[in-house]
Amino acid sequence: MAFIWICLALLALIALYLMRMAGKTRTIAAKAEAANPPRGKTIQISTGALHYVERGSGPAVLLIHGLGGNLGHFDMGVIDDLARDHRVVAIDRPGMGYSQRPETSGAALSDQANYAAEVINKLGLERPLVVGHSLGGGTALALALAHPQLVRGLALLAPLTRSTQGASDAFAALGIRNRSLRWLISETLAVPTSIKKQKETIDLVFGPDAVPETYSVKGNGLLGLRPSSFRNASRDFVHAQDDLREMEARYDRIDVPVGVLFGTEDRILDHRQQGIELCAAHPHFSLELIEGAGHMLPTNYPQKCAAFIRGIETRSQANT
Repeated sequence: MAFIWICLALLALIALYLMRMAGKTRTIAAKAEAANPPRGKTIQISTGALHYVERGSGPAVLLIHGLGGNLGHFDMGVIDDLARDHRVVAIDRPGMGYSQRPETSGAALSDQANYAAEVINKLGLERPLVVGHSLGGGTALALALAHPQLVRGLALLAPLTRSTQGASDAFAALGIRNRSLRWLISETLAVPTSIKKQKETIDLVFGPDAVPETYSVKGNGLLGLRPSSFRNASRDFVHAQDDLREMEARYDRIDVPVGVLFGTEDRILDHRQQGIELCAAHPHFSLELIEGAGHMLPTNYPQKCAAFIRGIETRSQANT
């Protein structure tokens, strides 16, 4: 009997601790949203409301952010640079930022590509140049394979392009496959824990580059401190490689210009495997490297990213 009472007491303590963490999480999330309110418009696609920013006029460019991110990553210079002579649309991928995605909607790259195709059709983007960072690069490749008629070129920034055995320690906490467990952790432990470990995570995600001073607000960095962001980033991470092997076998079918830009000190994705080896296997893909740069190219090297994108744009126009 004493053992049962001890177990019940422990369960009560755990429940109280989780309730405390849940309250802390709600407070942090509310402050994050107050600091990073929506800055664009919304349209309705199959996943619900999709939040996007649109600036400029001219040939269309679609910007797709990476794992755990949002459109703010492109709003630290890339959008404004390209908007001088392009119609630029940057989206919060479904489930991230202020875009909705129910649990019943898929999270594999093929699903992400179909959502991007919906955006292109909904906004009347005429064969945009598609720019993808990290997981967004994998999405851009999946889009070109599934909907080749919708794109005129791909500019891939530190992209996920090939299947890999391991993953960066920065994303270790995201590998939760059980839906109920994912929800419980997201509502209680994930956000406070991520704050405690932010130095280590930032060093992996941004390093060796520093975090830009304006990243938290202008880059919408604080939006990651919400339960929904953790849940959907976890789903994206778990399903990130579902389609990659099949996609790799078909890269030679992509007949629009494709360019890859990597930092040589990327701590999230191996620039040799994901960039050098990729382009060696597919010579119609071009490669540029930024010596000493880390993974967060759109936030830390916006001018170099914009110049790279413009280079792919020139090739895409010559290809039409």
